[in-house]
Amino acid sequence: MKASDFIATFLEKKGVTHVFELSGGMITHLLDSLNQKTAINIITMHHEQSAAFAADAFGRVTGIPGVALATSGPGATNLLTGIGSCYFDSTPAIFITGQVNRHEQKGERPVRQLGFQETDIIAMAKPVTKACFKIESEHDLPKVLEDAFRIATEGRPGPVLIDVPMDVQRAQIEPSHEVESNSEPVILLHDQMQKMIVDIEKAERPLLLVGRGVRAAFAIREMNAFLEKTEIPVVTTLLAVDAIAHDNLLRFGFIGSYGNRWANIAFGECDLLIVVGSRLDIRQTGADVKFFENRTIYHVDCEAGEINNRVKGCIPLVMDARQFFIDFNNTARDISFKRPDMWFDYVNGLKEQWPDTKELEPKGINPNIFMHKLSHNSRVAKCYVADVGSHQMWAAQSVELYEDQLFLTSAGMGAMGYALPAGIGASFALGIKPVIVIAGDGCMQINIQELQTIVRNKLPVKIVIMNNKNLGMIRQFQDSYFESRYQSTYWGYSAPDFQKVAEAYGISSMTIVEQTEIDDAVRWMWNEANADKPILLQVMIDPHTNTYPKIAFGKPITEMEPFAKPIEMEST
Repeated sequence: MKASDFIATFLEKKGVTHVFELSGGMITHLLDSLNQKTAINIITMHHEQSAAFAADAFGRVTGIPGVALATSGPGATNLLTGIGSCYFDSTPAIFITGQVNRHEQKGERPVRQLGFQETDIIAMAKPVTKACFKIESEHDLPKVLEDAFRIATEGRPGPVLIDVPMDVQRAQIEPSHEVESNSEPVILLHDQMQKMIVDIEKAERPLLLVGRGVRAAFAIREMNAFLEKTEIPVVTTLLAVDAIAHDNLLRFGFIGSYGNRWANIAFGECDLLIVVGSRLDIRQTGADVKFFENRTIYHVDCEAGEINNRVKGCIPLVMDARQFFIDFNNTARDISFKRPDMWFDYVNGLKEQWPDTKELEPKGINPNIFMHKLSHNSRVAKCYVADVGSHQMWAAQSVELYEDQLFLTSAGMGAMGYALPAGIGASFALGIKPVIVIAGDGCMQINIQELQTIVRNKLPVKIVIMNNKNLGMIRQFQDSYFESRYQSTYWGYSAPDFQKVAEAYGISSMTIVEQTEIDDAVRWMWNEANADKPILLQVMIDPHTNTYPKIAFGKPITEMEPFAKPIEMEST
């Protein structure tokens, strides 16, 4: 069997249904084999970074590693940002890069390059992958492919890269049986579970913090059983805003640098904190972590290194999130917990005092109000994909997500340009179902070429551009620390009329500038003529609209701008 045929049929046997790529000379054998030997859908993107982001979204939605291909040299290096996004946000993915023929590789020669486009992608990708494999012989492929899929999905999911020289792709190999892999033993932590039960029973202000690890473990059902049993209120990180439905009374909101004010206060004032699948990084806790002292914290994570890292004194439970909920639910099967009603009343009072829609008083359209109205009219959407910046935080603060809706964004990498290609990957992963992409004018211009991919594949992707005519989050940062000198965010920056751009691609579009236009616009997105088609809605936002609330950097998470002022310089 030709080696490229083996790779293609192996992917299909592993449940891969879509591969994202941009063609190049060093992957032509692979593309031909995929086309001739499998029923895998080959989705041609217009940039390798977009292919990587689409694979990222596909892997997050399905749990099956998303797959992206790229040719050697610039094709391979263009994948790196998307690879990093998968690595930091725990997405299973397989990246296959073509490489020059083995006899064209420089080896140990004291030269920079021998073959055309020869590039050591392995060395570049190692820091942002779980594993990298350089194929030296076609006979290594069966074991490498099995190992790659196992590594990508076991423990904390992540990306694996396989670099395959072109002469290996066209070589002949003997098909082999799949290599059996042994799953890791389940570790039961009975004593910690018993202690947690006691601590929940005596807590007056308990709180569950849910991170991306719960979605990565596909543990939503088990988490809901835990919540039904304990009635502990829930706050979420940015990557887990879809973990609990908006109408669930246990939902306390989204925490972090730009979290809901009431949720951050609850996070800061709880007396028992159970953290599942969250790294407790600086964007979630703020710089000052002293306020975590003198409370009981259980930290559940599949990676021991993430526990007692920035926040000390946690009781560690090194285990998979799904297994944690299963073990707890079994241990507490016969126990009845009392709902902390006073705690609920207190936080709900804070929510009434500081609603997300009243944090801003902008000219024109209030973005938080827009997000709520968008949600009310978009229950048919299966997924929201937010890009990176102010609009990302407005969405996390205010989009109303229900049990059948997902929320994807680039968090750890924070890669602008993520949403449009990720929306493509998500729509395919969901069976070509409607997806809403929320992007800013700056993000939209990074991978705007993928509008053509949406049109070519007739995807029902609804694109919302929050156009404030500047890079708003960085501009706000310049207000805080650079006396409102707007170099490269407002000065020396511009954006096109996205309505006209959409029309050039053949996409129906509309622009709104006033608050009174929102209801008609969001209904227009889903009317009979547009329901199954891509559309673009451009929402004009005043350039000086800020993103509030925001942690006053250097202070506890409960102290937020604009009422508290930062005492240190932070990242944006």
